[in-house]
Amino acid sequence: MPTRNLGLDLMRATEAAALASARYVGRGDKEGGDRAAVEAMRLLLNSLDFRGRVVIGEGEKDKAPMLYNGEVLGQGEGLLWDLAVDPVEGTRLLALGRPGAISVIAAAPEGTLFNPGPAFYAAKLVVGPGAKEAIDLKASVADNLKEIARALKKEVRELTVFVLDKPRHQRLIEEIRLAGARISLQTDGDVGGALAAVLPDTGIDVLMGTGGTPEGVIAAVAVRALGGGMQMRLDPQSEEERWNVVHAGYDLDRVYTLDELCSAEDTHFAATGITDGPFLRGVRYGESQAWTESLVIRGATRTLRKVEAWHQLEKLRGISPVAY
Repeated sequence: MPTRNLGLDLMRATEAAALASARYVGRGDKEGGDRAAVEAMRLLLNSLDFRGRVVIGEGEKDKAPMLYNGEVLGQGEGLLWDLAVDPVEGTRLLALGRPGAISVIAAAPEGTLFNPGPAFYAAKLVVGPGAKEAIDLKASVADNLKEIARALKKEVRELTVFVLDKPRHQRLIEEIRLAGARISLQTDGDVGGALAAVLPDTGIDVLMGTGGTPEGVIAAVAVRALGGGMQMRLDPQSEEERWNVVHAGYDLDRVYTLDELCSAEDTHFAATGITDGPFLRGVRYGESQAWTESLVIRGATRTLRKVEAWHQLEKLRGISPVAY
């Protein structure tokens, strides 16, 4: 029998967050844009007929008073869902008016998402379905690219690797170029980078490098639902983080598989574009309307929906306190 697709409800929350934060695009105000998105997303989630608990949220790193780890949302009863949220993935992209800012939510049954504890950063390797058996985070960059190319029936020089443009990646960038692959260097947005590596026709074949651990867990839900491949290893970026992670009992040499990052098939993922990106267009404004483009993925069926929506702003403002 057909069952409810929670992802379509979650999409309403990512749409609200995108619409609220898009007013801040290019205004140089990361905090203002993120705050608007958090408030809008929380309001919509609290209106839904479900029970969700934030396990990956605007936590210690962001010092946020809403959507914090452990917060319970929704008006329903029954199954408790673990929520991984990022109201604005790419706050700097939003503030500077650059491509790739999105609003995302992932949901999985209680206890099925990896808890990164005090780990803020992790090394990640993400590919699409065709190369999911070809990756090994313990192997060299060159060996991984060689095996990925072989699996995709390409030459290494035909591969494009998504890498965050950070000082910590100087050696990684050199190794990728020495191996002969191309690089798409982006300042932020590694959830979007992971999605681009898994979705077809984005121009990205693989994501490599160290990014946010919470973002890694969010991405894992979508990667598993789409049949892709992913591995992750905790990679502290400060001595304080390293001390906290080790003393919390985590093994810094352990490579986590996709099943360890997300152990459930009955998952839901929703993302809405804030600024234009490789797979979602950003918010567009008309005279009295706004247009959004969203992605909804259901893990149980591996159904991917792309949803275009026109929003009548005056109608929304009449029924909601969100500053659309």
